[in-house]
Amino acid sequence: MIDSFRLAALAGVALVMAACMPAAALSVSQLSSSSSSRGSSPATPAAPERTFDAKLSGYAYPFEVKTFPVAYRGRWLAMRYMDVSPARPNGSTVVLLHGKNFVSAYWEPTMRALLDEGYRVVAPDQIGFGKSSKPADYPFIFQELARNTHALLESIGVPRAFVVGHSMGGMLATRYALMFPAATAGLALVNPIGLEDWKTVVPYKPVGQAFADEFAQTPEKIREYMRTSYFAGAWEPSYEKLLEPIAGFTRSPDYRTVAWCSAATFEMIFTQPVVYEFPRIRVPTLLVIGQRDRTAIGKAWAPKELASSLGNYPELGRAAQRAIPGSKLVEIEEAGHLPQVETFDVYRSALVGFLRSVPPSP
Repeated sequence: MIDSFRLAALAGVALVMAACMPAAALSVSQLSSSSSSRGSSPATPAAPERTFDAKLSGYAYPFEVKTFPVAYRGRWLAMRYMDVSPARPNGSTVVLLHGKNFVSAYWEPTMRALLDEGYRVVAPDQIGFGKSSKPADYPFIFQELARNTHALLESIGVPRAFVVGHSMGGMLATRYALMFPAATAGLALVNPIGLEDWKTVVPYKPVGQAFADEFAQTPEKIREYMRTSYFAGAWEPSYEKLLEPIAGFTRSPDYRTVAWCSAATFEMIFTQPVVYEFPRIRVPTLLVIGQRDRTAIGKAWAPKELASSLGNYPELGRAAQRAIPGSKLVEIEEAGHLPQVETFDVYRSALVGFLRSVPPSP
């Protein structure tokens, strides 16, 4: 007899096979061109009722969006990115790597602050996210995303950069620093996930089940998840900007494609931990940890006796600081998963102070 968990997984796979076809091939000339919520919990404003296709068309980013072509299985994929130069360059570049439930546009305040400090700023949408291609057959592996990012930087003449990662981007930034230490001037991890290995205590969720869960998302569900998981039950009108692109995907006929990529990246996060390799990091590292954060993949279906112990960021941040040689830790009591949103001035001071403290490359 097939249990309900496996039935849901099979249903998810069937939906993928029926509706989530690989991305169409594009020519290099096409790729080289630039592109520039419904409902609500009580007493919260409704998100704008906007719908976005899989390319996030019509959603404005704060700076010009450019395209880096990524070759994959005989076709070209589009990796979109922002690359902005400051008015008074200091000679250094910062790369900003987004989280799973975000697009690179949410880095806008950080980008403007870094530009004011003289840093060139590069903020990509990884394959499967934001305005970038979302191929159903793509191998979502942190090493693959890190290679894409490194190739992008090489193509735009950035041999060495500071790498800043938030949430899932922290896992990717860690993998990047491990793979390309000579190209990494410094590493900053802002409430990264992956500070613990959830698969050792949480039952595995088949990717088909993860897809079914993702495909069932609504703007209301996403807002409620953000409110409870990221902001300790609070919700401000300004947070709607974080919700808008993700909620807009759910209203689109393309959402099967987006949901599949989201499920595949969930699988990547769950099965490819970086925590065991922290002692191998050999670049200057900063951890910025909002102390109210309790994000943990799989907490909702973990054994009850273990669920409450997962995502303890005060403890996890300190353990990571001890594991990463010479790393610095900044704890922010008033922040949860997004200190760059809740406590921007404190976060900015910590990040800029770290960047300034790293000696220039020889």
